[in-house]
Amino acid sequence: MYPKVLAMVTLERAVREIESVRVQGAKQIAVYGLQFLRQVALEQGFDERFDKIADRLRKVRPTAVVLHNCIEMIKQERKLSTIDRLMAYLSEESSEKIAKHSDRVLRSGMTVMTHCHSGEALQFLKHGHGRHGKKLSVIATETKPLEQGIKTAKELTQARIPVTLILDNAVGFFMKDVDAVVVGADALRREGVVNKIGTSLLAFSAKHYHKPFYVVANALKVDRRKDFSIEERPAMEVYRQITTAKRKSLHGIKIRNPAFDVTPWEYVTAVITDEGVMKPSQMKERLK
Repeated sequence: MYPKVLAMVTLERAVREIESVRVQGAKQIAVYGLQFLRQVALEQGFDERFDKIADRLRKVRPTAVVLHNCIEMIKQERKLSTIDRLMAYLSEESSEKIAKHSDRVLRSGMTVMTHCHSGEALQFLKHGHGRHGKKLSVIATETKPLEQGIKTAKELTQARIPVTLILDNAVGFFMKDVDAVVVGADALRREGVVNKIGTSLLAFSAKHYHKPFYVVANALKVDRRKDFSIEERPAMEVYRQITTAKRKSLHGIKIRNPAFDVTPWEYVTAVITDEGVMKPSQMKERLK
């Protein structure tokens, strides 16, 4: 499920794997980072160099909080068993517990809209589709500029779930036809749910059409950091999709490419975690 990290992989290569979005998603980034840090700990222990390497890794994708939380726990306990426990939790335990709550949210015959690529949201939908003969269909956004939604659509098709792929700017057109929206999260903060750019637009549209908006996230995505910033990715990710003819006319035009946005809690129906289905008010209380 995750790219394997070998002992000979250098720090700079590990950084490139995360920075290039070859390893993507808050949970996947954390597992990859933990695999690398485990090799570092085996080779040199939990010394100051370990701390510097850990800090370098968590700064690569600063918005996603899971790796940050894991590193804070490792620095407190400094044991290989701590890394192993976190990897097991992220790789299987949390997703399995989250998926079991699908029966409380999903009904047979529902059409669900989703955005970007979230392993936890996918497992939640797959579980909901397969249990007790329930049958779902999914509308997945393409998710520009890196088109992660195409990966989502392929995985849903492999799970024999009917899926329709749409452009991001078609969300409002299709929202009236769905029964619910299910998305993942990179961080859960007091301000709201941090997820792939465009998530807030799904939430605003869902609110307008009176559709429930569910967020699927493990407990390590709770984000109490005081210092927080929305990562902005290279303009080239947007620029490469513009035709060569049009690129010539863009000189002097600034391109911005934020990777995430924040959906205020008032637009969220519930957060499905490995600890249960929680109301926004419960999440906000936890984040105090």
